[in-house]
Amino acid sequence: MNPPESELLAVAAGWAEAIIANDAERIAGFMAEEWVMVSDSGISSRVDFLALVSSGDLTHSAFAQQGEARIQVYGDTAIFTARVTNTAHYLGEQFDADEWTTDVFVRRDDSWLCVLSQITAAVIS
Repeated sequence: MNPPESELLAVAAGWAEAIIANDAERIAGFMAEEWVMVSDSGISSRVDFLALVSSGDLTHSAFAQQGEARIQVYGDTAIFTARVTNTAHYLGEQFDADEWTTDVFVRRDDSWLCVLSQITAAVIS
């Protein structure tokens, strides 16, 4: 495995740990200022997402990659796609998710930062 792919796997693992820890400051360290998440409910900004985590309105108790990730590196940009399962609570209601996630990373100052996350529900056949 090439060094950028290894670096991105480590970034993804650290981000998952920060999500499970519900640590908004650590989570923010993996996101570029312009980060957005696109899901079936629309577009969420970095500020909005981190505010939900900071307030405790959004928490995660599980977050795990399923299988191998597909990583494509294009210079200082990378696309990381993986299937992820997670258990979260939003406004006190638990939900379990099985999702395909695609994260777009850019390398800035020798660090990989996510600029976009796209989440799609996994269809179980």
